[in-house]
Amino acid sequence: MVTAGLKQRWINNLWGWLFVFPTVLGILILNVIPIFQTVWQTFFRVGDFGRGNTFIGFANYIRLFSDSEVWQSLRNTLVYVAVEVPFSVAIGFIFAVILNRKIPGRGFFRTLFFLPMVVAPAAVAMVWSYLYNTHFGLLNYFLRNIGLSPVGWISNPDIALYSIAAIGVWSSFGFTMVLFLAGLQGIPKDYYEAAQIDGASFFRQQLMITIPLISPTTYFVVVTRVLTAFQVFDLIFVVLNRQSPVLPSTQSLVFLFYRATFMENNRGYGATIVLLLLIVVIIATAVQQYLQKRWVHYQ
Repeated sequence: MVTAGLKQRWINNLWGWLFVFPTVLGILILNVIPIFQTVWQTFFRVGDFGRGNTFIGFANYIRLFSDSEVWQSLRNTLVYVAVEVPFSVAIGFIFAVILNRKIPGRGFFRTLFFLPMVVAPAAVAMVWSYLYNTHFGLLNYFLRNIGLSPVGWISNPDIALYSIAAIGVWSSFGFTMVLFLAGLQGIPKDYYEAAQIDGASFFRQQLMITIPLISPTTYFVVVTRVLTAFQVFDLIFVVLNRQSPVLPSTQSLVFLFYRATFMENNRGYGATIVLLLLIVVIIATAVQQYLQKRWVHYQ
């Protein structure tokens, strides 16, 4: 009897491993192996098509720590994350709360706000680059009509990064809104009915009921938005010209990796920049994982 039970358990485990094997194989090939290859490349001056590699030891790391452009790009990336993530999460939550109520045209507005998420990022960035244009952009056209001076949205180094972050907020809050809507619909209506009987206002209900009960969804949204924001590239690549004087104050680490790898053909140094980004993302994820124990409430 024991032998038959062990045999059945072994068969069940075998079937389980067979089912997960394609996913595990994909992770190994597409994620794990490239990570080790990237770390390996940081110690070489990589030749064309992976041939003629020259071992240079820690030269790429020495250059990385002494390269002021890298640290400026890291600062730009952190500023972008600090601006884009809170606003996209907050705006997505507000619209989710509004569109979770029974209002006319609720389905239409849900679709409308989610549309930017399904549009190609390059197309979004191209449209916004015209809106931001100093001379014929729609935003400056409105400013001129009300008697204000035009603003260099993407030509002023002091505000260019925030202008790009605004595009990120506009194109991503619809996705966060949908995730919040899913979380809101899982909250029992009895809680709100009891709060209304006790005389709690709408804002009080959101503060005491919605926000605590939706905290697991909020944590998931924040983590995914942070990971995505750290990888910002297409907005900067399309909106800004390669010769733009504001590029040093707006380029991200991913953009710097692209320039080093594909424009300067220095894949070893590009791999070193990516490794720095990986370390930063791991630290940010670990901090979020630690802090979630303090504010995330699982039912």
